[in-house]
Amino acid sequence: MIRILFEYVLPILLPTALWLAWLAWAQQRARRAGLQGPEWQSVPISWLLAAGVLLAMLVAVGGTLHTGYATGGYHPAAVDEKGRLVPGGFR
Repeated sequence: MIRILFEYVLPILLPTALWLAWLAWAQQRARRAGLQGPEWQSVPISWLLAAGVLLAMLVAVGGTLHTGYATGGYHPAAVDEKGRLVPGGFR
């Protein structure tokens, strides 16, 4: 479950969180200068979603390239050539 959070959910939400943090900072800075800051209604939803999906894909590909493919997963029980049951397990 934590892998799904780090590989998919956080990368998709990260561009939006960064944009909202920038928006709050820019509005506060504009208020101090006595100007009108950027409005939150001008959120570029499609750009933020596209950036999040691209970031999630890069994280997934980068994680696969860094850790490699899983070769030693669970092997189910099987019957060998002599008719004996070989128990399953992780190899």
